[in-house]
Amino acid sequence: MDQKPTRTRIVDAARDLMRTAGLARTTTKEIAKAAGCSEAALYKYFSSKEELFVTVLNERLPRLGTLLGTLAVDPQGRGVEENLAEIARRAALFYAETFPMAASLYAEPQLKARHEEVMRELGVGPHLPIEGLTEYLRAEQAHGRISAGADCQAAASLLLGACVHRAFAWEMSPDGRPPQSLDDFARSIARTLMAGIS
Repeated sequence: MDQKPTRTRIVDAARDLMRTAGLARTTTKEIAKAAGCSEAALYKYFSSKEELFVTVLNERLPRLGTLLGTLAVDPQGRGVEENLAEIARRAALFYAETFPMAASLYAEPQLKARHEEVMRELGVGPHLPIEGLTEYLRAEQAHGRISAGADCQAAASLLLGACVHRAFAWEMSPDGRPPQSLDDFARSIARTLMAGIS
């Protein structure tokens, strides 16, 4: 029987535990045990739980940052609204996955502060998608495809804020799911945003 490489098992175990127990309650010891390795082996690959969390975000969840960076350089021959719909679709999926993982941090202020400090040291954080989408919108603005007077940062905040809200708000609804399908939501958000910035 072929066994996955140790690093792969560690990242998979971290994703699974962070999804079920939350980031605050997941320990490196539990991750190592679930991965079938020692905690010392885990630390050969990752310097901290926060670095492991960032790896889970980058390698096991819908690729949001990569898409934003690519579109800022090359809109790939699609229209702005189509690109915004794809961004909204991926962002909604990304936040639906990350929100349950990170929400537990808010119950423990000291742990949250430590997590934020390490994230700053790693040069990552939840502000990066807003910056990436703002950059993409400014590129489209420079090409004349959206209004010269549009506030790109506000538009980015509105689109991504709606995606975060979708991940959070509908969890507690009677049937536990949003009223629109993911694709309908993404197209609707993109269309509505375009009405304000085109």
